[in-house]
Amino acid sequence: MSEYTTVAQVDEIPDGQGRTYTVNGRMIAVFHEAGEFKATDDLCPHMGASLAGGYLEKGVVVCPWHAWRFCVDDGAWTDNPELKIDTFDVRLDGDNVQVSVPPRESID
Repeated sequence: MSEYTTVAQVDEIPDGQGRTYTVNGRMIAVFHEAGEFKATDDLCPHMGASLAGGYLEKGVVVCPWHAWRFCVDDGAWTDNPELKIDTFDVRLDGDNVQVSVPPRESID
């Protein structure tokens, strides 16, 4: 079971936007929309753009480089839901936004 890591205060991520944080060696995008916080991999699998810099609306983030769209709830690519990015549990502890990101498994 992964620990939760505080990445921001609630007011540090404006509504309708995302921010990038490094947790357990991974780049994570944390999004705020209508008082809810969601976390996904930050890098778009197409060409590696930061999804945190994308446009967020109705639970979908649009990659700023080539407009690939991902659901922030389950990570599914909206054009082909079989392709997904990782998502992570988010909780609020007071004003702290915390994410649970397991360490990457090493390949030996």
